[in-house]
Amino acid sequence: MPKLLPDQSFYPSPSMAMKAAPETLAYVALLNPNPTANDALGVIDLDPTSPTYGASIGGVDMPGAGDELHHFGWNACSSCLCPYSPHPHMQRRYLVVPGMRSSRIHILDTQPDPRNPRVVKVIDAAEVIGKTGYSRPHTAHCGPDGIYINALGDRAGTGPGGIFGAHPETFEIKGRWERDRGPQHLAYDFWWHLGHDTMITSEWGTPAMVEEGVNPELLLAGKYGNALHVWDLHTRRHLQKLELGPEYQMVLELRPAHNPTEAYGFVGVVTSLKDLSASIWVWYRDGHNKQSAWRVRKIIDIPAEPADAAELPPLLKGFGAVPPLVTDLNLSLDDRFLYVSCFGTGELKQYDVSDPFNPLETGSVKLGGIVRRQAHPSRPGHRLNGAPQMVEISRDGRRVYVTNSLYRTWDDQFYPDGIRGWLAQVNVTPGGGMQLDQNLFLEFDGMRPHQVHLDGGDASSDSYCFA
Repeated sequence: MPKLLPDQSFYPSPSMAMKAAPETLAYVALLNPNPTANDALGVIDLDPTSPTYGASIGGVDMPGAGDELHHFGWNACSSCLCPYSPHPHMQRRYLVVPGMRSSRIHILDTQPDPRNPRVVKVIDAAEVIGKTGYSRPHTAHCGPDGIYINALGDRAGTGPGGIFGAHPETFEIKGRWERDRGPQHLAYDFWWHLGHDTMITSEWGTPAMVEEGVNPELLLAGKYGNALHVWDLHTRRHLQKLELGPEYQMVLELRPAHNPTEAYGFVGVVTSLKDLSASIWVWYRDGHNKQSAWRVRKIIDIPAEPADAAELPPLLKGFGAVPPLVTDLNLSLDDRFLYVSCFGTGELKQYDVSDPFNPLETGSVKLGGIVRRQAHPSRPGHRLNGAPQMVEISRDGRRVYVTNSLYRTWDDQFYPDGIRGWLAQVNVTPGGGMQLDQNLFLEFDGMRPHQVHLDGGDASSDSYCFA
């Protein structure tokens, strides 16, 4: 008689996930820079024993054009083991892949052959908008009770943006998540502290503010997002707005502690209106009970680098400097190392955040960059454009994967010569430090790689209910 067992890629705790077998495949969202053409999901072989190691071994084209694939996720993950909403019968099988411009959502089945995923369902924009009132889906996360997806705006491309739910097996859209949104209007990322019944959301801008690129007038007027929002995860009600200040523009990627007993996390800010620097902030609960207030504090400044105006794109010529442009960050499963991508200067930074309020920089690698154009060591003299942008970390924390495309119109503003897509592996020294892998550097012919997810889970795809 067959036994009903949880998916073997579900782990009660992050420490157990770290002991799992290494990844063998990467799934990569691939943007077609031609907005009238089709995006794709690529598959990369990460098995060092395989004859095709480090190569693109397949993929699937999206059925429609103009999607702008961005942040996708699994239908189910380790959060299915949470005791208050158990779904142990679920499988990490389907990839939920939103099209941020098209407002379509694609469901890809990775079974029976994980190397050859198939599109098995497309939820069209009319259904998404009709059932939620939201458009431009951005990020998909698997939660204890289903799939959560956020969106940047309303049906008209203005605000507010927000979150909606979907069933993890039928993929039926459930409707808006928020019951009381309070002052929240702008949207970007969302994550949660399952052990504290709390969700955190961040701010970028409405579709009308971001789809045609950075709007200098809006930026200099401080109109992009500059706050975090705290929510009660179960009542779906807004609790607090944590303002960073109007100087800090575009409060983007959220990385909460993986340990569910902890109540802190990290967020990156793209730029400061004062000096073009980027920054990292920590949010935290200022106390040990549910009534304690949440706070936010800046812990890292990353300065802009002086540059000759002749080497800068038109958007930056008047500043005489390259901004770091922190556009992604990621946290290892042991909550020790924070990785920060600098899409402007062309650098991936590593910080030891064992003490989250006193980070120590422990490593750096340079690739690409607006001015630097740093080559990969496996191809000296081959100047790269783009820069480390999306960051993914293996479960054991020993490998980091970076890709070099941000968002089509923003790519073209900061790299007017056109992003030439690549993916690189960075190897991590256990005590701190990192170096580029000489063997895994993959360039994409005409496509621009964005988010990476690993088979069996990774540092940004799962959340846990046990320490």
